[in-house]
Amino acid sequence: QVQLVESGGGLVQPGGSLRLSCAASGRILSINLMGWYRQAPGMQRELVATLTSGGSTNSADSVKGRFTISRDNAKNTVYLEMNSLKPEDTAVYYCHAVIRRIGTFTLGLYWGQGTQVTVSS
Repeated sequence: QVQLVESGGGLVQPGGSLRLSCAASGRILSINLMGWYRQAPGMQRELVATLTSGGSTNSADSVKGRFTISRDNAKNTVYLEMNSLKPEDTAVYYCHAVIRRIGTFTLGLYWGQGTQVTVSS
């Protein structure tokens, strides 16, 4: 069993900052990729940023220059530093990981429960 647990969401004023964390736990052999998606009300879930075990990143154009993804491999944790937040960043943010569990030869796709980020004055 694998779990992803997010923390760090909340209410922030426009222009403010938040830092999200997501820790993976369980019978983990390796983590190929960790990242973040978000879903605003009435919208589809969209990519925010991902980071591979090799250090390659991918991020949405809308967050480039404002959001930074990083990872602590020893802690199986991924972070999303969000600066210069805008009202349009308001969404539920979901942690996402591609993980190989101990005792398996296949990769599994896992999601966290989501954390609300609200940007409003």
